[in-house]
Amino acid sequence: MLAYTLNFLDRQILGILAGPIKADLGLTDSQLGLMGGLAFALFYTALGVPVAWLADRWSRTWIMTGALALWSGFTALCGLATGFWTLFLARMGVGVGEAGGVAPAYSLISDYFPKSQRARALAAYSFGIPIGSAFGILFGGLIAHAIDWRAAFVIVGLAGIALAPIFRLVVKEPRRGAFDEAPPAPAETPAGSVGPLLRKPSFWLISLGAAASSVCGYGIAFWLPSFFERSLGMSLVDRSLFLGAITLVGGLLGVWAGGWLGDRLGARRPAAYLLVPAAAFIVALPCFFLAVQTQSLALAFFLFLIPQGLNLAWLGPVLTAVQHLAPAAQRSVASACFLFVNNLIGLGLGTWYFGAVSDALTPRFGLESLRYAIYSGLGFYLVSALLFVIGARRLSRDWVA
Repeated sequence: MLAYTLNFLDRQILGILAGPIKADLGLTDSQLGLMGGLAFALFYTALGVPVAWLADRWSRTWIMTGALALWSGFTALCGLATGFWTLFLARMGVGVGEAGGVAPAYSLISDYFPKSQRARALAAYSFGIPIGSAFGILFGGLIAHAIDWRAAFVIVGLAGIALAPIFRLVVKEPRRGAFDEAPPAPAETPAGSVGPLLRKPSFWLISLGAAASSVCGYGIAFWLPSFFERSLGMSLVDRSLFLGAITLVGGLLGVWAGGWLGDRLGARRPAAYLLVPAAAFIVALPCFFLAVQTQSLALAFFLFLIPQGLNLAWLGPVLTAVQHLAPAAQRSVASACFLFVNNLIGLGLGTWYFGAVSDALTPRFGLESLRYAIYSGLGFYLVSALLFVIGARRLSRDWVA
């Protein structure tokens, strides 16, 4: 969870630093969106599957240790950027490292806990998302205010490099499939085989449903600091504290609630692993709309708190469902295939989409263009909910005990 915290801290810190970087390097919203999404997603998604293939055959903890050191080093290098392309390339390096950080972890956790506890275990691991995002917003903003934006990248990057050897010493490699009811023979389920997984309709419905929600989730998370600056007139320090608190409190509550509901309802009916997040997205949509519309900071805090939690409630249930679409010997690759679809579309498109729409609407709406860009993207939650509902009807047929 601590490694995942640094994963998201390094991934999301660019959002709070977008204003100072844009002013210093003379960038547009579209360029910032590309660096927050496509630059990271290109190698993160492309390398995720081969790295996971290796993780199904070799030490997952060693792979995660090297990945942690690599992405942290490239995060530090972001502080040395002199323009669009040097920062773009450094962000690509962060994506290269983070390709080895998540899929092996999903597989590890599935071997640490029995299936009745996996949604909660994966939810606890996913606490790294709101904690890392909140700390990225908080520390990035405070360090940039006290020193500059370059120092923020260097400091958080060096923290990850320092953690890497500690991670290797502490995290142990469990036996694969230790808690499965009937571990399959290796000859029957060769490690890294993805053909059976890709032929399951529920895999594609889950992956595309998660990707649709991630377009909105990643995009809004990246652009909210700029929205608070432009539409609500908040300073760098104020918006770091404001959004950091929303992300931490709402995210932790939402992630845990989703995992708890997934384990409680999914034990009786596997479809619940998808119906829980579908319901969360339906409720999150109007909450986000009202939150973006208000001019009151006090009201905005509570209105953003609700959808921030609902936006992350899918993690425990959906990640558990993905783990049950493949046997133990294939879980790293199954996770990587899911992450490939989710992040290539969600992360690669999300931050760019909102930035591009904001640029297109600037001649008409000026500083308010981001508000209307966010409105336009909320429909992705409806798409996600629909795909999850359809996937829930197929899930039991594709389930692996």
